[in-house]
Amino acid sequence: MPRHAVAANLRATLLITLFTGAALTGPAAQAQAQPTDTWATLAPLLAERCVMCHNASAAAAGLRLDSLEGVKKGSTRGPVVQPGNPANSEIIRRVKGSSLPRMPMTGPPWLPDADVARLERWIAAGLPEGNPASASAPATAATRPAPGQPVTWVHVAPLLATRCAQCHTDNGAMGPPPEGYRLTSYEATLAAADRVRVVPGQPGASELLRRVQGHSRPRMPYNGPPWLSAEDTQLISDWIAQGARNAQGQPAPVPVGAKVRLGGTMDAQGRLDGLPLHIGPGARVEKMPRAGEGAQVRGRVGEGGRVEVERVRGR
Repeated sequence: MPRHAVAANLRATLLITLFTGAALTGPAAQAQAQPTDTWATLAPLLAERCVMCHNASAAAAGLRLDSLEGVKKGSTRGPVVQPGNPANSEIIRRVKGSSLPRMPMTGPPWLPDADVARLERWIAAGLPEGNPASASAPATAATRPAPGQPVTWVHVAPLLATRCAQCHTDNGAMGPPPEGYRLTSYEATLAAADRVRVVPGQPGASELLRRVQGHSRPRMPYNGPPWLSAEDTQLISDWIAQGARNAQGQPAPVPVGAKVRLGGTMDAQGRLDGLPLHIGPGARVEKMPRAGEGAQVRGRVGEGGRVEVERVRGR
């Protein structure tokens, strides 16, 4: 082979080597190293973390994530995916927290970075479907504790996310969260900044439960009926009675001194739907309700979670 031909071949080989070497160490190589998901492989992830709220006719914001068609259709506010453009896809902005409220509603924990990257690659690839036979994402029911196990935030969070957090979140169905109460995290649910809605160990003193039961008005969830089932209501009651445990199973402290505001019906023993009330000499009584009449109670949480009344009036 002539010397100039050998040199040309060497130069070509060197250029190919340099080019492919750069490609294999750059973003293209990283993309090759991470296979692109399809709807069939992503559906289980969405079923586990998202479908509890985004399924069937009650899907939050009208967004169904239990089918590829639902993902493509988007929400009542517009598309959530832009094929080929993950950075401008609302679903990516939500799971990253650059748009609020951050998703999934039950977080933290949020989606791991690796799962977010899977969604980004899928959108960048144009939403490939994969094997339709394995691509269904069945709705997940609220997790129930096994017999003998305590009820924790893990069991209650999906229920609150599905039926309550559509409104009780920033930029929710009603705009700002009603009365500033958010149900998007454990800490927010137990917050006592203005008043406390969950008194650990005392379901009857917990406004959250009393709203669900219809003792305090308006009854919740606001889009009911249907209201929460007896089973779901009992789950919330058991969670509070067992100390409003966090995801790790640790009971919450009683917020002694926090304000409470409760509605209900007074009985012949001066209790509010069976809840004992501690009415001291300094309490303000306005039109003391008789047995069977409605009452509004304002007070504070005392030792052991008892309700120390500051004001009571009939309604």
